[in-house]
Order: sequence, then structure tokens, then C-alpha cells
Amino acid sequence: MSLPPEFHDIAKRVNNWGRWGADDEIGTLNLVTDEVVRAAAAEIRTGRRVPLALPLKEDGVQAGMIPGRINPLHTMVQVNQEIFGPGTVACSDDAVTMGLQAATHWDALTHVSHSGRIYNGRPASTITPHTRAQYSGIDKAGPIVSRGVLLDVAAAKGLDRLPGGHAVTPEDLAQAEEFGRVTVRAGDIVLVRTGQVQVYLAGDKHGYGFPSPGLSVRTPEWFHARDVAAVANDTLTFEIFPPEIENLWLPVHALDLVEMGMHQGQNWNLETLSTACGEARRYSFLLSAMPEPFVGGTGTPVAPVAIL
Repeated sequence: MSLPPEFHDIAKRVNNWGRWGADDEIGTLNLVTDEVVRAAAAEIRTGRRVPLALPLKEDGVQAGMIPGRINPLHTMVQVNQEIFGPGTVACSDDAVTMGLQAATHWDALTHVSHSGRIYNGRPASTITPHTRAQYSGIDKAGPIVSRGVLLDVAAAKGLDRLPGGHAVTPEDLAQAEEFGRVTVRAGDIVLVRTGQVQVYLAGDKHGYGFPSPGLSVRTPEWFHARDVAAVANDTLTFEIFPPEIENLWLPVHALDLVEMGMHQGQNWNLETLSTACGEARRYSFLLSAMPEPFVGGTGTPVAPVAIL
């Protein structure tokens, strides 16, 4: 089934193809300039560091909904082995097999395509089993460090967690801005808290994935108007799931990644950050969220840290 006219209408309004040149591969990360990072460094007041990653473990968030996206399989390949002979220093090594988007991660701009295209109008056929992502692989993103802004949508509504059928709208984002007494500005990385990760932390990985609150198809225009550099949230699917428009699957992914060129993050644990920001009454901070530079990767694990 082809994408509906309303999708293409939004796509035209948020499209950034060519904005940073025909050769651009990083999209809205161009908005994270040296000046933006210098200003972000001034957000550090106390030095409190809040980790935002879920543990990487075999009983992780993946429940089989996406074929091949497996939780980490962690194997010891050496255990106290004296590799240089008896009586020498002994080594222990391990190896991991996992989906790059298994837990807390960034989506690369090549994670999805639509109508045969990826970001900046390149053919989706440039992604192959052997060459991986020829353009806009996660290794092209470089260091992701900027001002982070927590839009605590759940707290702004007086809720611990949004209900599973809640589509986070631009109005919700504006309400969270007002609640946090913060204004999203160009080059920011926005973290949207729904509280959904609580379901996984309580041991219900299936309930965590479905039904899930998430971003509405209307939100890409809000982020585009504010020149946001990247967005992450605390859900498995990023956008509301099941979709708000019947049979329109992953439209927010397509609008953010393909049309706008904006990296997305999923499965971020924002619970401790919500508490910390509430205690400080301050919802902006320095955010370090460095992607692992897998060459040609369509995503990567990340261990983000908010520094207040």
C-alpha cells in the first residue's frame, strides 16, 4: 500500500534534502556547531552525571517483533588464560553478538527508507548486505554532544506514565516546555519522556513494546521548525504503536530520518533524569551521546550521559 497524501504533504514541509549540500550525510547534526557546544558546556552547574542507557544483557528489551534484532549474546572466549605461558599474566576476554539497535541506541539516517530513497535523495539501493550503508552510516555522525533538553511529557500532565494509546503531539511538547521552564533552541538534542520504560523495568518486555505511547506524525514539523539536532525517547518503537493512522507504519521514522535527516534514539532510560531535573527545577543539561562508529551501520548502541 502506498503512503497516503497526508504523509507526502508533511514530508514536503520538513524536507531538508540539499540544505547542507548535495554531499551531506549527517542532516540536522550540522546544527550542532562549535558555538552550540560551547553554550551547552555552560549548562553544567553541579557536575551531576546521570546515565541514560539500559543494561546490555541477554534478557533485554527485544522480544522477537523485529526479525534478527537480537538481545546481546555474551560469550567468554578466554578465562584466566596464561597466553604467554605458565606463571605469566592471565587474561580474560569476551565477545558479543547483538543487534546494533538491541537496547539504548541511535538510529542512523539509513535505518529506514521510503519510496526507494534515503536521506538527501540517495537511492535506498546504496544499502547492501556487503557494503552496508554506503552513505549516512552511523560512523558518519561523528561525536554527538550538545545541549540536551528533557521534555517530560508525562510529568507535565501530572502522570507517572502516559497510557499506551497516547500519541505525543506538538501541543504536548509545548506543554512540557512550559512545565520545564525551558525553550528548545537550534542544535538541541530533545529527550521526550513518556514513562513507558517503566513497563520494561518492571519485567514486562511485551507490554513495553505494545501498546506504546510515542511521537505523533505531527511532531516532525515541530522539531523542524525549531531546528532540533536529534530526538530520543524512552520507548521501543519511538512513535506511537500501533500507529495513529491505520496501516501507516513508521511514518515518524520516515519523516525524521529520510526527509529531515534527524537521528533518532530509542530505549533511553529517562527515569532518573526526570527525578534529577525535577529536584533541580532545571530541564536542560550537557548531553554526551557518542555513537559507536560501526562503518556502514544503520544504528549503534549508545551509553548517553546527561551532565547537570
